[in-house]
Amino acid sequence: MTTQVQQKQRTLEDVQPGESGVILRVGNENGPVKRRLVDMGLTPGTEVTVRKIAPFGDPLELNLRGYELSLRRADAAQIQVATGEEGRQRAQTRKRRIGMVQHLPDEETLRRMDADHAHEQQVHGGVPDYASHDTREMKLALVGNPNCGKTTLFNALTGSNQYVGNWPGVTVEKKEGRAEVDGKPVTVVDLPGVYSLSPYSMEEIVARDFIVGERPDAIIDIIDATNLERNLYLTAQLLELERPMVIALNFMDEVEKRGDKIDVERLSEALGVPVIPITARSGENIQTLLEAAHRQMHVGVTLEPDDLYDDFTHQIHHKVGELIHDRAYEAHIPAHWASIKLIEGDQLVEKALGLDQSTRDRLEEICREYEGAYELGDRETLIADARYQFIQGVVSACLKRGKPLGTPTLSDRIDAIVTHKFLAIPVFLVMMLAMFALTFGPGQVLADGVDFLIGSCFAEWVRAGLAAAGTAPWVEALLVDGVIAGVGGVLTFLPQIAILFLFLSFLEDSGYMARAAFIMDRLLRRFGLSGKAFIPMLMGFGCTVPAVMGARTMENEKDRRMTIMLVPFMSCSARLPVYGLLTAAFFPKYGGVVVFSLYMLGLLFAIGSGILLKKLVFKGEPAAFVLELPPYRLPTLKNMALHVWEKVKGFLVKAGTLILAMSVLLWFLQSFGVENGTFGMVSNAEASILGAIGSFLAPVFLPLGFGTWQAAVALLSGLIAKEMVVSSMSMFYGFSVTASGAAIAAALGGTFQSPLAAYSFLVFVLLYVPCVAAVSTIRKEMNSVKWTLASIGWQLCAAWLGSFLVYQIGSLLLRVFGA
Repeated sequence: MTTQVQQKQRTLEDVQPGESGVILRVGNENGPVKRRLVDMGLTPGTEVTVRKIAPFGDPLELNLRGYELSLRRADAAQIQVATGEEGRQRAQTRKRRIGMVQHLPDEETLRRMDADHAHEQQVHGGVPDYASHDTREMKLALVGNPNCGKTTLFNALTGSNQYVGNWPGVTVEKKEGRAEVDGKPVTVVDLPGVYSLSPYSMEEIVARDFIVGERPDAIIDIIDATNLERNLYLTAQLLELERPMVIALNFMDEVEKRGDKIDVERLSEALGVPVIPITARSGENIQTLLEAAHRQMHVGVTLEPDDLYDDFTHQIHHKVGELIHDRAYEAHIPAHWASIKLIEGDQLVEKALGLDQSTRDRLEEICREYEGAYELGDRETLIADARYQFIQGVVSACLKRGKPLGTPTLSDRIDAIVTHKFLAIPVFLVMMLAMFALTFGPGQVLADGVDFLIGSCFAEWVRAGLAAAGTAPWVEALLVDGVIAGVGGVLTFLPQIAILFLFLSFLEDSGYMARAAFIMDRLLRRFGLSGKAFIPMLMGFGCTVPAVMGARTMENEKDRRMTIMLVPFMSCSARLPVYGLLTAAFFPKYGGVVVFSLYMLGLLFAIGSGILLKKLVFKGEPAAFVLELPPYRLPTLKNMALHVWEKVKGFLVKAGTLILAMSVLLWFLQSFGVENGTFGMVSNAEASILGAIGSFLAPVFLPLGFGTWQAAVALLSGLIAKEMVVSSMSMFYGFSVTASGAAIAAALGGTFQSPLAAYSFLVFVLLYVPCVAAVSTIRKEMNSVKWTLASIGWQLCAAWLGSFLVYQIGSLLLRVFGA
């Protein structure tokens, strides 16, 4: 008897790697977390296998419904499971769920349900306006899970004809593009990657608000054909919206390699919408997909399959529909979809409908009746389970596997090394070192080539042309020493920045980023962060702007704010020109090691800041960690090239506008000032306007080893764009971008009296406030001036303290050891 009680009380946390169990109950007290768990397929009766435990002892890697999921021990402890014979019996109980229903509808109820169906089709069926389709540009919405190949399909449909912005009122990225079908342009809207239409994250709310509110002419639902059961859950929810839809069955090349066979016609028949098998990477069947979507636009409405829910769920659904029908259409919300969301307990829909107290009481009564009919759980679990029951029936009828589930895959073999208990961290560090080696190896060679073209060829050609034309000396100084030196000094490092983004794009598209979050979650939790924070922090090595925006995917506001405050400590690519300049001058033999040490120092400061912020500001437990571990895939060159071009284009625009303007402004401020009692061009830059500002600030930096006006002004210009530090120095000290490291070291000798002082300066550049674009993004993401100023203050204090400690402790060690 005691053994049976223990078995019944066993949780998923107790299941050892390699063991399986059947879920009895999902008991997480946190409502949004519980909803995410059931949406991801953790419903009663589902078999779950624990694959492994992360290197630091948490989280767990689970296998269920043919995919891998990461879950923390604390959340696993809320999920009751049964193993062995009891587990098999419980699984059978779930299969008999329909037979458990004791509330069969009577004739009158059936008649009313049929009348409801007829009314919806006739009155709210969405009869298409064929004439308007010929006079206006139609709109397609791309919807799908993360890692389903949606971005690849979007790129294949639109090419480089894309616009990236934000959804109004929120900070979720909005991507639009143009495609052509039957000779007519079509707007393609790439909705955020989501797992469901539950209001768990900002992305999910944006996606469903767009479909419900803006009513696109058709939806393309992208499904990962290698993981049908997981992906069809979102499809089931989209079918509930009854919008014109076509399904793009992606990764069909991988399905063939596995030996699996999908009966596409039968799948289409079961779902009630066209299903087009595609391979987005190669462009196979893309045009066929567009044509099918175009045909669906003229359908006006898609009816969900009759067997999407069991009979009693269907009956409850109609009872709620009768209750809120008129109110839903007054609020411009489909009554059919609103009824399901109210049964699930969706508070946003309930608020949008503005239900009075008596209606809410009647709704609660209906939902209690629904919950009382089953042993399996609460209403949101029951709805999710009903969808998965339907999905399992569809998958079993349409999919024939070449190999049984659980057969080791290529991803399993890679993970055996990449997420290994002892190898995971060394592998990660090796990859980071490889990134820096590529950036400062081949990247440096390419940078030297650009250097030569701009400095030795273009600059001298312009100088000679201006001299031949007899232009005034100040014009020559402005164009050559101001514009070309300033902008050219930054463009020199374009190859290194492109290589860095190429590497980060590869890590992101291959599926490694999710593994990095899985590996680092336990460690980051010590500093009050989720493992998901590791992804935007890793992106911060590329650019702070998208990294800060990447924190949007975090559901918990506390975690999101803290991540945004820590991301600027990750050394962005804009700092590379500064690192390249000073390492070539003062550390010619150890440039890669010095830069690597800066990146590690940034991580250490992020960790220290995280500990302090957790204790002082962001108290309490971090949000749950529920993360899919997608299969590894080789990224396409086209996707990576588009990603890198997007970032490089932004860099070039910045160089052509902001840096150009700042180069001219800095040249003016450096060249003009009050000398001998009159205002005009000065012979000594120290007497210039910039010199006066820098001289005022210089004492602040004296304890850091670089207390000169030039260094102070260079740092000030870096607030506009970090690349401006290089431009400023090249103007202030009069060295060419093509000069040798020794020549640059000699020119900078007045400011940096030793390599230690130069390293102290690099530490300050690493840690202080990011550029204006990043600060404005932080302001937008934080939605608070107070938090933005707090972030700026934190960065400045950290930079001064870090630089002070490096210089003073370094000087002490040098004196002690007589170096």
